Amino acid sequence: QVQLVESGGGLVQAGGSLRLSCDASGGTLSSYSMGWFRQAPGKEREFVAAITWSAGSSVYANSVKVRFTISRDNANNTVYLQMNSLKPEDTAVYYCAASSSRRPGTLYYSMRYDYWGQGTQVTVSS
Repeated sequence: QVQLVESGGGLVQAGGSLRLSCDASGGTLSSYSMGWFRQAPGKEREFVAAITWSAGSSVYANSVKVRFTISRDNANNTVYLQMNSLKPEDTAVYYCAASSSRRPGTLYYSMRYDYWGQGTQVTVSS
C-alpha cells in the first residue's frame, strides 16, 4: 500500500505563496503518477495538477496553470505544488493522490487515482 502525507498548508494573504509537499512511500513509486486535488466547503473535489512519475509530463487545471507549478523529486519520493499569486478562491483542503495511470489525459479524473493523502488546509485571506 502506498502512503501519502501532505504538508505545507497554512494561512496566507491574497497574492502570497505556499509550497505544498507530498511524501510518498510504501510502493513501487515509479509506477505511479501523482496529482493534486482540492475541495472547498460545499463544493466537489476538483483537479488541480498532475505529473507523471517517469515521463515527466504535467497537466494543470486552467484556473491555476499560470500560477501553480507541480514538480517532483524522485530521489526523495516527493511531489510539490508551488502556489503563487494565491486568491481567496484557492482556499480549500488540498489532497495529493497516486495513480497507476501514466497517461496525462487520464489524470484529470479522481476516479483514476488509487491512493489519497489526508489533506492539508490552505486558507487565503483577502
